[in-house]
Amino acid sequence: MYVGRDMTELSMMSKSDWKSSELAFFHHSLQQIAPYLNSEGQTIHREIIEEIENRGGINRQEADYTHGTKTVYD
Repeated sequence: MYVGRDMTELSMMSKSDWKSSELAFFHHSLQQIAPYLNSEGQTIHREIIEEIENRGGINRQEADYTHGTKTVYD
């Protein structure tokens, strides 16, 4: 379960001030409903993707004995 700031609070901040876990969570959430987003929602999702890319992406390509390959945003 996600524990963090909600979209109302985050929408008043620059995406560069968001935590990586917040970017990952809202990217995943918006990705799931992408076909239903209006133009404002699509813009927010695109900005989140751009910020993730600016930070070098979500890097978890290999699993090891302490981590799986799925990024955890809780």
